[in-house]
Amino acid sequence: MTTGKPMNGITRRRLLQGAAATGAAAAFGSRMALAEDGKVLRVRVYSDIQNLDPAFRVAAPDDEVMRCIFSQLARYKVNQDTWDAEPMLAKTLKQLDPTHVAFELHPGILYSDGFGEMVANDVKFSFERIADPKTAADYHDDWGALKQVTVKDKYSGIIELNEPFAPLWNSTLPTASAVVLPKKAFDAAGGKFTTKPPCQCGPYRIKSWEPKTKLILERNPDWKLTTPDFDEIQIFPIEDEKTAELGFEGGDLDYTWTSISSIKRYEQQAPKDGKFVRKPSMAYVWLGMNQDNPALKDQRIRRAIQYAVDRKATVDAAYLGAADVATGIIAPGLPGHREKNLYDHDVAKAQALLKEAGADNLSLTLATLNKAERMAAAQVIQANLAEVGITVEIEPHDSGTFWSLGSEKKGDSWKKVQLILDRFSMEPDPSWATLWFTPEQIGVWNWERFNSKEFGDLNKQAVAELDNDKRAAMYIKMQDLMEESGDYVFLTHEGTGVLYSDKVVPALRPDGEPLFELFKKA
Repeated sequence: MTTGKPMNGITRRRLLQGAAATGAAAAFGSRMALAEDGKVLRVRVYSDIQNLDPAFRVAAPDDEVMRCIFSQLARYKVNQDTWDAEPMLAKTLKQLDPTHVAFELHPGILYSDGFGEMVANDVKFSFERIADPKTAADYHDDWGALKQVTVKDKYSGIIELNEPFAPLWNSTLPTASAVVLPKKAFDAAGGKFTTKPPCQCGPYRIKSWEPKTKLILERNPDWKLTTPDFDEIQIFPIEDEKTAELGFEGGDLDYTWTSISSIKRYEQQAPKDGKFVRKPSMAYVWLGMNQDNPALKDQRIRRAIQYAVDRKATVDAAYLGAADVATGIIAPGLPGHREKNLYDHDVAKAQALLKEAGADNLSLTLATLNKAERMAAAQVIQANLAEVGITVEIEPHDSGTFWSLGSEKKGDSWKKVQLILDRFSMEPDPSWATLWFTPEQIGVWNWERFNSKEFGDLNKQAVAELDNDKRAAMYIKMQDLMEESGDYVFLTHEGTGVLYSDKVVPALRPDGEPLFELFKKA
């Protein structure tokens, strides 16, 4: 998934880690305005790279870098309002029937580091690796329906599915799950890698990386399919949107997402030498509850929390009126969007349930990313729960610690998780919202440890259903099951504000997510 991210801190974070002593401007190095030579693009992402292995990528910034240094069979068309895919590595890419897709690679696509030319066998290895249960890929479900890739000749083959797979063209082929890399590169890396890929094959390649400070990409001289406009892309991991906005206004960035709370201000007037665009968001933000934590095992307590939280007050405080309350995890415009939530704000019902459960003087912790909107939301939730007699301690985390909290692979911290204020980003198919909450994802991304066989069965059925109305009904039922469990309070889908230099033509998906490799000079 361009997986999710939690909700973050109210205090303004320093611009980059390690920049406090010399000031934010120094973190960028000398100011090299794009106007001076037009060779360098400076962009902000919300966290540092964590894992560039297509099977184990963690968050949207990983995907944004991977699109620059790797390539997949297809990509989303940019700067339009509809989600359409077009071939990338593939010279031709054609759906033959519901379970067969034919591909032919462009010849002469070269890997770096002496790994040779891309061939059809690499497609077979890359996709079957993610599908293989032995890999235990976080993105296994993207290829869960894959039977095999049959190689016809050096450059062509057939992707064979066990059953129809509705998300294939929406959220698999145009994403990092369809990145193609050679088996011998993974063998050289010991089977998988994180931030040091054994080879690269994209418009750019990694030039240097200062963790938590700056990643520099340079043109890949072996890449021939497209011609990037910029010689270099400098990528700055800045968690706090407000800090990034200051960096942009100070001339140190050519692109950044904005905070939701700044959208109305920038719509009225963009910064000097800048432009602003607002895009709809598919991301979803929610309050989760770890049902396996002893303090939250009683469903009555979890239901009381659902009643106690005032969604509208929470969203309004966090986003200053620039975001709407969500009715689930599936955004408007996608199959399965619900019309309303099942449990609304009701203090009396919350208090009655807590009394029935004998939950007097209950104290809980609320984990969140240390970002302004997330902390503002957390403080309203804290006040809401105090009103019904629950004391909440807010625990702000940076991205490095937050994303390990609920992972069983990272140790026993998941046992201490109680309340979680979380956010996941999305691809344009409802399956990308639901697949993280299946029983198989418990201890991976399902930190609430929501365990519903019915949900898991529906998730499998929905991805194989090609009738849009039937799919929608399944996803509505799945969200009902999530909310009925008591584990979730759905909050918002946010919105996306994008600032960019007037000397740049950005390449944006319909939801505003950038494809940096396709940015051009104005």
